[in-house]
Amino acid sequence: MLHNEFIILNNGVKMPMIGIGTYQRVVDEDLCEQSIVDAIQAGYRLIDTAWYYMNEEAVGRAIKRCGVDRSELFVTTKVWFTQFEEEDCRRSLEDSFAKLDLEYIDMVLIHWPYGNVYSAWRVLEEYYEAGKVRAIGVSNMTPDRLVDLINFNKIKPSINQIETHIYCQRVEDRTWNDKMGVATQAYSPLGQGLASEMTSEPIVIEIAQKYSRTPVQILLRFLVQNNIAIIPKSTHLERIKENADIFDFSLEEEDIKLLRGLDRGKPRGGDSNDPARIFTCKNW
Repeated sequence: MLHNEFIILNNGVKMPMIGIGTYQRVVDEDLCEQSIVDAIQAGYRLIDTAWYYMNEEAVGRAIKRCGVDRSELFVTTKVWFTQFEEEDCRRSLEDSFAKLDLEYIDMVLIHWPYGNVYSAWRVLEEYYEAGKVRAIGVSNMTPDRLVDLINFNKIKPSINQIETHIYCQRVEDRTWNDKMGVATQAYSPLGQGLASEMTSEPIVIEIAQKYSRTPVQILLRFLVQNNIAIIPKSTHLERIKENADIFDFSLEEEDIKLLRGLDRGKPRGGDSNDPARIFTCKNW
């Protein structure tokens, strides 16, 4: 059982600092389901899914057979941008409830800041106020869009889930998240195919040797120690355990400074300001 840590969201809800990511749309459902069961039995308590991932049913089955009471779990899903109009958003949420087979969902996010974001946000506010959702948040939202959403709506997002890792530390984004009282949660904390490059960095290897840890554990500990929640993805039990074994040591400030120096300042895939991505989404 891992020693888990939590972050208190701006509405008082307690969210685990680490969760199991499930962005694996092409992976078979049985493997997805088993990896979630393995993660929960290893001590994970947060499961991150989305309508777009096409695995909410597998997540729901895993929750039913994991052996841990529902009240101990924190389940996140997301609404895709093609479903942001009011009735579409309601249908999407009801579909997620049905597939997950849950009476309530802990967190629902706006997946990308495209389309009729305000319409979708107000539906999320409705579900939150009705007690069907414990917290609502956003994903891939830049500081300007985040401030705009907060200033012209009733309920503040609890989290902003953005691509964050050692090569893309999102300093400005996190500064504004903090200023607005919005928690940062990192997806792709090992960098969307960049893990082998990251773990081969001489600085990372040296620090890993210093603490008798693996390079992966150093990369994840760096984020958590900067108060960034993480949702690493794996379907391999040993890696699932390795990713979570980061709560019984702390990096010294000198090592944190060295790791900050690896920042390249650009996300690999999670850039909502990328014209090519916007064009692709427009023609979805």
